[in-house]
Amino acid sequence: MDNQQIARTILTAVGPENITEAYNCMTRLRLRVKAVTVTKEELKKIAGVKGVIMNEGEIHIVLGPGKAENVAKECKALLAAWGKNQSATNTIAAGSAKSGVGNEPSESVSTERPSNLTLEQQAKHKIGDGKELHAEIKKRNSESAVKRMLQRVGHIFIPLIPAFIGCGLLTGLISLLLKISPEMAGNSYVQYLKLAGGSIFTVLNAFIGLYACKEFGGTPALGGAMAALLAAPGLADITFMGSPLIPGRGGIFASLLAGAATALIETRLRKRIPESASLFLTPLVTITVVALAGLFIFQPLGGVLSDVLGYYTVHTIQTGGAVTGFVIGGIFLPIVMVGVHHGLTPIHADMLASMGMTILLPIAAMAGCGQVGASFAVYLKSKNKYLRRTVLSSLPVGMLGIGEPLIYGVTLPLGKPFVCACIGGAFGGAWQAYHGIGSYALGISGIPLAAATNNVWLYLIGVFIAYLAGFAATWLVGFDDPPEEEENM
Repeated sequence: MDNQQIARTILTAVGPENITEAYNCMTRLRLRVKAVTVTKEELKKIAGVKGVIMNEGEIHIVLGPGKAENVAKECKALLAAWGKNQSATNTIAAGSAKSGVGNEPSESVSTERPSNLTLEQQAKHKIGDGKELHAEIKKRNSESAVKRMLQRVGHIFIPLIPAFIGCGLLTGLISLLLKISPEMAGNSYVQYLKLAGGSIFTVLNAFIGLYACKEFGGTPALGGAMAALLAAPGLADITFMGSPLIPGRGGIFASLLAGAATALIETRLRKRIPESASLFLTPLVTITVVALAGLFIFQPLGGVLSDVLGYYTVHTIQTGGAVTGFVIGGIFLPIVMVGVHHGLTPIHADMLASMGMTILLPIAAMAGCGQVGASFAVYLKSKNKYLRRTVLSSLPVGMLGIGEPLIYGVTLPLGKPFVCACIGGAFGGAWQAYHGIGSYALGISGIPLAAATNNVWLYLIGVFIAYLAGFAATWLVGFDDPPEEEENM
C-alpha cells in the first residue's frame, strides 16, 4: 500500500464523519474522534500499522518516522475532500427535497465501515448487556482530567519538536567542535551557527503561547502576542511598585498560562459581544485583560512553577545520582504506556530555556535502549520466524530512538521482555544520572541524541550499558516463545 491507500483504509475504518482532526507526531498518526468506534485489532490488520494506542477522544496509530507525517498529510487531504463532498451533498439534498429529484453523490472516502457482527450480535450489544455497558462507562470515567490535561500540553509542544531537534543537534555539534578546536570560537561562521542553534529560544515563549491558545480554541496570534509580551526586553525598562520588571520571568509556564487564558477569555467574549462590535472589542478587551493578568498572575505563578519544578528535578537527580537515574530509567516505559509522559515536556523545555540543557532526557532515553537489548535477546532465542522478522525490521529504528515498533510489536506482547527492557533502562539511566549527562535537544533519543549531549562518549557508554542490561535480563529470565502459527501477536 502507498501512503494514500493506508490513509484511506484508516479513515474508512475509523469513519471520516467521526474524525475532528488528523495530525502527527514523530512516529504516530493521531486522530481526534468524537467516539472510539473501531477496535485495535481492526486497525492493526492495516498494512504499515505497527501499533495502536487508544485514549478517550483520540486514536494513536504507530506508523514510524516519516511514514506518520506522510500518512497524516494524506488523511488531511482526504478529510478535506470528504468535507467538500458532504457540503455539496447537503446542498444537493436540500434542492432535491424541494424538486423531488434524487442524486447519488460520489465520495472520496467511504463512510460505510465493514462490520464483523451479525444483526443478532449487534442487537445484543445494544440491548440488555448491562455488564458491558457498565464496563464501558467505568472505562470512560477512569480517564482522569489530569491525564487529559497532560495530553493537551503534549499537543502544544508537538509542532515545536523539529525546531528543538534541529537547534539542539546544531548546538551539540558546535559544542563538540569547540572542544576539539577551541581556537574556532572566534570564527564568524561558528559564531553565527551557534546563534542559529539557540534561535528557537528567541521565539519560544511566543510559539508556546500561540499553540496553547490554538489548542484551547482561541485565535493563535493573540496567544502568541500575549506570551511574547511576558518575555519582551522592554520590560526591563519599566519599574513597577519600586522594582524593575523581569523579561521572561515565569518561563514557558507563564507562556502556557497566558496562551490558555487568552483562548478562554476570547471565546467567552465572542459569545457576549454583539457581532458588529466583536471584531474590534474582543481582541482589545482580551489583550488588555491578559496583559494585566500576565503582570499580576501568570509571571509570578509561572516563576514559582519554574523554580519549584526545575529545582526539585535538578536537585533530585544531582543528590540522588545513580539511584534516581535507576528509578527514572526503569519506570519511564510504563509512564509512556499510561500517557503521562506528556507532563515532562514543559519541564524539559524549561530546563533547556533556563539551563541550556536538560539532564532528564538522557536518563529517560535509556528506556528505549533497554528495549533494543531485550529485543535482540528475543531475536536470538526465538524460533518463531515471524517474530524474528519483526525484531530484525524494528531494531534499526529502535537504535535511532523510535521505540514503538519494538514495544508494541515485540516486548509488550511477550510480557517478560518488556519488564527486562525496563531493567535495561534502569541501569542505563543510573549511568547517565551519575555522570550528569545533559542534552541540548528535545524530541530525539537513542544513538542520535549523542550528538546533542554535553559528553558524547559517556552518553554512548550509557547506551551500551542499557543494551547489555536489557539483553542479559531477557536472556536469563526468558519468555514464552509463541508457536510458529501465531503470527499475529
